[in-house]
Amino acid sequence: MSDKRSMRADKKSSAADNIFDWLETIAFSVFLVIFIFTFIFRIANVKGQSMQDTLYQGDRLVISHLFYTPEQGDIVVIDSSALNETIIKRIIATSNQTVSVDYKTGTVKVDGKVIDEPYVKEKDSFEQNYFSGKYYNSESDTYEYTVPFGYVLVMGDNRNHSTDSRVIGCVSQDEIVGRALFRFYSGNGGKLGRID
Repeated sequence: MSDKRSMRADKKSSAADNIFDWLETIAFSVFLVIFIFTFIFRIANVKGQSMQDTLYQGDRLVISHLFYTPEQGDIVVIDSSALNETIIKRIIATSNQTVSVDYKTGTVKVDGKVIDEPYVKEKDSFEQNYFSGKYYNSESDTYEYTVPFGYVLVMGDNRNHSTDSRVIGCVSQDEIVGRALFRFYSGNGGKLGRID
């Protein structure tokens, strides 16, 4: 009789241990997910058309800032103090690089070399008064600017429909929330996977 009671007690203890193990595993998993999406990865939603045809309205991206150093060509999420909103743009130039935009040809040079931009939706129409003021040379019809240390110059891939450094100026690296790594959802036919 005592053996049966002992077996029942062992079964109850084993069941309680299993439940405790499951709860511990679930709690650890929830903590791990919160940690990862707070300190390592974040989710960002694309708003507007400024990054078409690379990114579309409603796309969802995974971004990261862990060990990140801004590089030319990176797509970044920015907490813009100038616009008081979060924007997504491409880095065209980083600290101490000189950017030159030719209004006639719509080409962009960084440190004297024309950069290859197959991602641009259409060449700049320059109908808007971008890059006006002291950095615009009316004789050569070009804009030239050296990016200050700790800043980046950004533009949208859809140049004729983007509010970017041509309007708001260079962006402090401190405003960069993270680099876009990959798209995990697109309601507009965007290719899922890594973002280049």
